[in-house]
Amino acid sequence: MMAKYSKRHQAISEKTREEAMQIARATQKPGQTKEQTKLISQGIQKGIEHYKKQQKAKSRELNKQQKKAAQAKHQESDVETVEVTPVKPSRLPWVLLLTSWILFIAYILFTQR
Repeated sequence: MMAKYSKRHQAISEKTREEAMQIARATQKPGQTKEQTKLISQGIQKGIEHYKKQQKAKSRELNKQQKKAAQAKHQESDVETVEVTPVKPSRLPWVLLLTSWILFIAYILFTQR
């Protein structure tokens, strides 16, 4: 597992190494040895990698927050659509009322004779 990490780590940080070396050379002071420049470059490289990790973590957190907000908005819209949909009135109460009146009138008519 360590070998995978080392290869991956080197492949990813190649650009970072070049950037760090350029910065170290740009800030090199007179009389500074190549070894010192190399050490400064390694420090800069670690700083860059740390910064990139922080940015990735912030990006992931922001994506999580956006997803949560989108889900909450989606759930709210689902609730609203459920509340807004009209309920189709049932015909059964009207049929029963009409039947009861017909039977009542029929009863009155047949009992008077």
